[in-house]
Amino acid sequence: MHKFLFLFILMIGIRVTAQVNSEKLIQFTGIVMTSDSLIGIPFVNIYEKATLRGTSTNIKGFFSFVAQEGDTIMFSAVGFKEDSYVIPTGLKENRYSVIQLLTSDTVFLAETIIYPWPTPKDFKEAFLAYDVPDNYYDIARKNLEREQMKEMGLAMGYDADANQDYYTKQIGKELYYAGQNPPLTIFNVFNWIEFFEAWKRGDFKSNK
Repeated sequence: MHKFLFLFILMIGIRVTAQVNSEKLIQFTGIVMTSDSLIGIPFVNIYEKATLRGTSTNIKGFFSFVAQEGDTIMFSAVGFKEDSYVIPTGLKENRYSVIQLLTSDTVFLAETIIYPWPTPKDFKEAFLAYDVPDNYYDIARKNLEREQMKEMGLAMGYDADANQDYYTKQIGKELYYAGQNPPLTIFNVFNWIEFFEAWKRGDFKSNK
């Protein structure tokens, strides 16, 4: 009786040990970047395919969470194709790092043509028959002047897309020159050529 009890306890211990070894926990870290420009992608959804547990990248594309060997990790973000990565088994250490690249995904919508008039012929007749007042014409011509458009462009702020694009490029520059001093633009030959051309055109002359 004691022998059977001892064998039963021994089998349970071996089974538990095998289960623990097969479910080895590791610290899974890395960075998610664009495949074309190698810029970190913020707020990427990262989760384990079976359990749906995971995390998301920070503003610079970094992530870190606990996973298991053999897990299939999914990466998804708006504007990019979904991708996956399988954590290898038999790792010697309890941590593993990767660099995951995502490819941009373009969505094409069906062409839609909207006409304010029933047919192009009706639009042509209405357009030719429309009488533009002189004061409206003067205002439109003034708004299209080069200096006026330049002033309006300088006074116009950035929208959300422009701000995101600028911030993403700044992060890319920081990563590109990480660990080294960025080059001085004063030694840029193209900037000097542009400066001399502007000098010849008289762009720096006072308007007074």
